[in-house]
Amino acid sequence: MLFVFYIFWLLICLYFILILLFIIGFDKLKNKARNHDGTTKFSIIIPFRNEAEYLPSLLNSIAAIEYNKSLFEIILVDDESTDNSIKIINQFCDKNPKINLKTIKNLRQSNSPKKDAISTAISIIKHNWIITTDADCILPKTWLSCFNGSILENNPNMIVAPVNFKSNSSFLHQFQHIDFLSMQGATIGSFGIHQPFMANGANLAYKKEVFLALNGFKDNDFIASGDDVFLLENFVEHDKSKVLFLKTHKALVATYPAKNWHELVQQRKRWAAKATHFKSNFAKAIGVIVFLTNIVIGLLLISGIINPVFLLLIAPKFVIDSLLIFKTARLYQSKISFSGYFKTLLFYPFFTVYIATTSLLSSFVWKDRHFNK
Repeated sequence: MLFVFYIFWLLICLYFILILLFIIGFDKLKNKARNHDGTTKFSIIIPFRNEAEYLPSLLNSIAAIEYNKSLFEIILVDDESTDNSIKIINQFCDKNPKINLKTIKNLRQSNSPKKDAISTAISIIKHNWIITTDADCILPKTWLSCFNGSILENNPNMIVAPVNFKSNSSFLHQFQHIDFLSMQGATIGSFGIHQPFMANGANLAYKKEVFLALNGFKDNDFIASGDDVFLLENFVEHDKSKVLFLKTHKALVATYPAKNWHELVQQRKRWAAKATHFKSNFAKAIGVIVFLTNIVIGLLLISGIINPVFLLLIAPKFVIDSLLIFKTARLYQSKISFSGYFKTLLFYPFFTVYIATTSLLSSFVWKDRHFNK
């Protein structure tokens, strides 16, 4: 029993040190939001499949972008939509003729519809700087200005940028919001310690010439998701010093959480399924530490019902997690429900272990399509 106790304590200590490193990295990474005259030309790629519900908000945010309209084009890639998405886009184009926006059909070539959509668009785009986002996103007015400033100041090959949820007060939304803030905090912190391992395709920019030189998604197109993380790994392997995080809320893209628990489970199984294909040993080590620590926390929570003294072992994890999450929330100017936060702390270990386990054993559904692990 004493040996098990020491193992539990060792895992919690390792986890504490890991998150502490992310907090240090978070603080080391400086905000980048200086104003520059817009000179960089962008090709914005947005894959979509049956997004009629969200497209109006996305398109309105595109119309509101404060950047020279002649310096960017938007390629919407239709992945076999069956709703009235195309009608909504056409109506927008009729009302906004000065915006360079076109819709093309996705050319399927692999097991990954989204990677195919991005590759299809890249084959026809005009500009060297690519930005990808999703059809269920809302873009800030200063979005392109922030990317432009970072490009002019740093000459990067890739820029990873912030994403957050538009959530309500329900526990389903608050759970996703808090969990996502923790992932975003870890992402920022990893850049601060020069070990980037996460990115989000809802707000990601990179050079077309480097994408083509690295053969795009060729080495991972058999995996349904990962258009962001695997591409990040390739860019880091090519030249880590030219992969940056844009740490400013002025570039923050907002998206929507899953509508129900089933949809959330399918989303997280999709995210978890790609983890076994990571090339980064750092990313793999993080995955193992987080998974084992959540098993330990779950067992300690159950044991705490019998003997509350076990709950004392959990305190270091909760404290260090809270520091990172609330730092990220402050940067993103995002509010957290304290009742939702407490419930999330208790529920998260069991949810994480369930997702990690089932992702290894079963398929998942994405955009009404079934995918094997």
